[in-house]
Amino acid sequence: MTSGPLLLGVRHHGPGSARAVRGALDAARPRAVLIEGPPEGDALLPLAADEAMRPPVALLAHVTDDPRRAAFWPLAEFSPEWVAIRWALGHGVPVRFIDLPAAHSLALAEEEREGAGEGDAEGEPAESLAVDPVGMLAEAAGYDDPERWWEDVVEHRGNGDGGGGSGGEAGPFAPFEALAEAMGALREAYGDGGHTRDRVREAYMRLQLRSARKEFGDGCAVVCGAWHLPALGAKVSTVTADRALLKGLPKVKAEMTWVPWTHRRLARRSGYGAGIESPGWYGHLFGAPDRPVERWMTKVAGLLRDEDRMVSSAHVIEAVRLAGTLAAMRGRPLAGLTEATDAVRAVMCEGSDVPLALVHDRLVVGDVLGEVPDAAPAVPLQRDLTRTQRSLRLRPEPRERELELDLRKDTDAARSLLLHRLRLLSVGWGEPAAARGSTGTFRETWRLRWEPELSVRVAEAGVWGTTVLFAATAKAESQAVSATVLADVTALAERCLLAGLPDALPVVMRALADRAALDTDVGHLAQALPALARSLRYGDVRGTDTVALGEVAVGLAERICVGLPPACTGLDADGAADMRRHLDAVHTAIGLLAGAGPGDLDNPGDLRGRWASVLRTLAGRDAVGGVIRGRAVRLLLDDGRLVEDEAARLMGLVLSPGTPPADAAAWIEGFVGGASGGGMLLVHDERLLGLVDTWLTGVPDEAFTDVLPLLRRTFSAYEPGVRRTLGELVRRGPSAARPARTEAGAPGFGPGLDAERADAVLPVLRLLLGADHDEPAGEAR
Repeated sequence: MTSGPLLLGVRHHGPGSARAVRGALDAARPRAVLIEGPPEGDALLPLAADEAMRPPVALLAHVTDDPRRAAFWPLAEFSPEWVAIRWALGHGVPVRFIDLPAAHSLALAEEEREGAGEGDAEGEPAESLAVDPVGMLAEAAGYDDPERWWEDVVEHRGNGDGGGGSGGEAGPFAPFEALAEAMGALREAYGDGGHTRDRVREAYMRLQLRSARKEFGDGCAVVCGAWHLPALGAKVSTVTADRALLKGLPKVKAEMTWVPWTHRRLARRSGYGAGIESPGWYGHLFGAPDRPVERWMTKVAGLLRDEDRMVSSAHVIEAVRLAGTLAAMRGRPLAGLTEATDAVRAVMCEGSDVPLALVHDRLVVGDVLGEVPDAAPAVPLQRDLTRTQRSLRLRPEPRERELELDLRKDTDAARSLLLHRLRLLSVGWGEPAAARGSTGTFRETWRLRWEPELSVRVAEAGVWGTTVLFAATAKAESQAVSATVLADVTALAERCLLAGLPDALPVVMRALADRAALDTDVGHLAQALPALARSLRYGDVRGTDTVALGEVAVGLAERICVGLPPACTGLDADGAADMRRHLDAVHTAIGLLAGAGPGDLDNPGDLRGRWASVLRTLAGRDAVGGVIRGRAVRLLLDDGRLVEDEAARLMGLVLSPGTPPADAAAWIEGFVGGASGGGMLLVHDERLLGLVDTWLTGVPDEAFTDVLPLLRRTFSAYEPGVRRTLGELVRRGPSAARPARTEAGAPGFGPGLDAERADAVLPVLRLLLGADHDEPAGEAR
């Protein structure tokens, strides 16, 4: 080695670089270690030696008064910087960060975003160079894949000891000298690679290196991206010139801490500029003491067995042999990820890319989530969240999973409250999902997945309070006061009930009453009512007092009943379609209100009766759009307030020759369109189907093109089986499609109950209901 500090140029998150750094540090025994990273993290470096610190982790820096402005500096177990930090702490050697402070980089990033739109929020290593140095070197070496070149030259080199120590003192430093020479040639040809901020960063690094040399002499080791090596030479720039570059830099007040990170967020496909294609594979290479390919194939076999695929030890042996053969045929020193993947596809996956995608997701990328010790700085809200997660046994995991909750159980109810409160705070750890096998309000299903960025969301939410409960309450109150749209307030009331925020409800209810009194738009009222109706159900399940909420909901329903008929008059096609959706939502909401219990609820029949009168008014008013009239008739029919004969009469009137075809088609869409079971209605009432068939065959040729899109939209929403059955009924001809109703029963049904056929379903029914197999058939009925 030449005189001067030990400059170790690395590739971020490269296991070969990490092994080489460890070997070089063991050989050189420097007096101080300087690492590319923000100096604000110096105070946090001792935590890297804590037993509870488990990479991948990241340094998180954020602007003190605006946590949304944040940056990360990720470190994995196989990151050269992490290896250098652990080596220094383990040997009692001072270790420091020497890159541009986060206070400056965050301010510069904000200026760049304002000038060129939103950018990536990763830390300095995340910058994506206009010139890819690894790609350029791979191309010069005749490789078309930079990752494969890096594996052959660096990752397969060994453990960084110069080939078992046979190379003498220069052995551990040989790769760094070669890489520095190559980077010098690239920098000479391409300058800063298209990133002007690198000049500022490198000026700061040079100043820090000079300062360290004054303190420790030449016994310093610098671990930084290889791209920066040529710029750290003593003769590159003067102290005066470097200080001039740094003069006047923008600055913000920033805070920093350690946060957990994931292998998935280290992957380049996640948008991380300094990411790698295969963090799971690199972690395996770094951690495997020997025979990495054999150990990798064993991992793959274990994963596939867990997924119920037939993989034996013979598959593993054959896959290892094939990977080695492929490497030899391709002229590679050892089998790499490409050869391992090809061998797994051929031997263990039988040529299929479906199980191979699982291997790539679970192993090549990986789901590893790091951990940080409790001693790491954190906002009070984060500490409260961590305590709550532990008490509820709700561990953050990087892999998406479903969580089913039974709200009748105390622990599950508390988990539900936590997840709903976090959603209100914009911390999207969990998202509600459709429950399987249950539509009751006492069950919830969530999809959970913890992403590192949620640490920023928690820090941002910390301005609202020191605990999740207080913060969610404060934010709900603030949103209620500032909301200007009635539907927003009703949705907020629903979220408060779901999140169990009794202290926020009075403020939300006052805002709700004020907005409801001032808003005269029936569309706004119709948008607001469903959330209130759902809130009454949720409140009932959670034992919340919702009397005041019920009174407001009933008041809204009554105003809708008065204002809806005039509001539905004279609408164009788009306006009628929107109002049809409001009609469905209000119908469902009134059904919930009439059975909710509190408030009006003293006389649910009156509310249902008033709504039925509104629907009858809409069904018979010619000035109302056809899609609304048809929908009103259908809702009355489904509620049993309109007999089939009357529905058929109304349909016959609408489909008569005097009605414009477009209006008739819209009526049909409202009556039998969408996912409301209209197809089954036509299947079981062939008289209605006959009316539609007769009308359709009589539409004039010049009008058919106009109504065809409406009809296609209506019938395309039906399930394939329903469409097929309707086609068969129509194919039978007019006599089959329009049978006369007889005393024996409705067309499409038998004359009476066939008891023998009905009994045949009882064994299956008992299984579904969990009934005793020995229960008599009559009792089951």
